[in-house]
Amino acid sequence: MSKPLAYLITWTTYGTWLPGDKRGWVEGGTPGIQVADAARREEAHDRMTEPPITLDAEQREVVRATIEAHCRIRGWTLHAVNVRSNHIHVVVTAPVAPEMVMNQFKAWCSRRLNEHGPRREHWWTYHGSTKWINDEDYLRNAIRYVIEQ
Repeated sequence: MSKPLAYLITWTTYGTWLPGDKRGWVEGGTPGIQVADAARREEAHDRMTEPPITLDAEQREVVRATIEAHCRIRGWTLHAVNVRSNHIHVVVTAPVAPEMVMNQFKAWCSRRLNEHGPRREHWWTYHGSTKWINDEDYLRNAIRYVIEQ
């Protein structure tokens, strides 16, 4: 497989989009969007160790600035970033696997958010979405989606 032009990486804040959610949800190893499942959602909610977190304007700015700084430090090309209250979209070109990119973003953003308080153990849900962008049209569309969403 050829090297991708970029990745479209998305992850959500802790507790704001649980398995079983009525908006649909993704289950690893199962294709497509899964339908609402109240029992599954309740089970996931009961396992939570902290309250759900939605990012306020200041926290969103910390996350955006951290992603931008991390790309500069690593020499990665940041094409677009959009930090929402309950999820983050990033289009980035990096010479490493997208899971590594996402994990580094999440780790550094957690550190910076904890420095600004309140401290939390969990800012993000486990994993997220990592899509490979292999052509210029997809790259343009992904950038437009993230910026204009």
